Amino acid sequence: MSDSRRHPRIPMKAQVKISHESFGELVAATKDISDGGIFLLTENSEMPPIGTIIEGQVQGLTGDAPVLKMEIMRLTPDGIGLKFILD
Repeated sequence: MSDSRRHPRIPMKAQVKISHESFGELVAATKDISDGGIFLLTENSEMPPIGTIIEGQVQGLTGDAPVLKMEIMRLTPDGIGLKFILD
């Protein structure tokens, strides 16, 4: 199976707070990140469908991280793949 991703994925451990009107707020652990997006471990959490725009912010930094808009690109039993929306 070929991998058609534009950006290489890098394993990363961090906490990201995500929010959307359908589920409120949720803090999830990251699995990996790339220049184009991030995969969050959200098992046992009901997520909105592919194409939904949510907001996310990395937690635990010394200062406030920016709040980013992200689009749900993939849903798996383990979590969600998100694409960063860059203005």
